[in-house]
Amino acid sequence: HTMFTTGLLLVLLVFSFLFQCIEGVLGKADYNHDSVNKWTAAIVEQSLANLVKLGKTYKYIVTCAVMQKYGAGLHSASSCFWDTTTDGTCTVRWENRTMNCMVSVFAVAIIL
Repeated sequence: HTMFTTGLLLVLLVFSFLFQCIEGVLGKADYNHDSVNKWTAAIVEQSLANLVKLGKTYKYIVTCAVMQKYGAGLHSASSCFWDTTTDGTCTVRWENRTMNCMVSVFAVAIIL
């Protein structure tokens, strides 16, 4: 079973703490080019720390994109060649009036 399909509660938990990481870092901020590197690093590090605390035997990949809102579209796609019975992904999209943020987590099971 994957981390993301073993139960709705776990899916909601992962989504929730990803959203909370984003909100905690960006919640009251306006877009600032000079702060983006600091923000994205904080979001991925906090997200990864929370994933590790779940105590699951997975390798995790966390990505974060922050884009200023100025009328342009933000499009993203991913493709994975993996075992869909053990591996999974979760993406959270967040926005405020000045920016968009998208965080994706990829979880790959470690088979011992």
